Amino acid sequence: MKMLQTNLHEIETATELEKMIQENENVMVCCGRMGPMCMPVYDVMEELEDERDDVKFAVMAFDNPEAAIIRNAPETNGFMGLPFTMYYKNGKVAHATSSIQNMQQVASILDEQFAEKV
Repeated sequence: MKMLQTNLHEIETATELEKMIQENENVMVCCGRMGPMCMPVYDVMEELEDERDDVKFAVMAFDNPEAAIIRNAPETNGFMGLPFTMYYKNGKVAHATSSIQNMQQVASILDEQFAEKV
């Protein structure tokens, strides 16, 4: 049952999230609601999904009990504003942000966290 009306892949269980993180080198998951702080981030992700083959994009409903895996993560401790956005690299949390993010901010984090280390 999809809770978020986006064109992005929606994760429904913590197990599904773990599987995605393990199977993909670079993962961005936005955990939020259908609200004014979250919608712009979903839009940015939808736009970037077409450009960034190296990143797996997904959303997760903040109010889903299974989203506790993100809500209660040490990296989100103290976050106040939705959405909570997690960036995973090689199965581990690489970065986390809260609140609204624009295209430039998200692209900058993706470049910084997911760049090929030479």
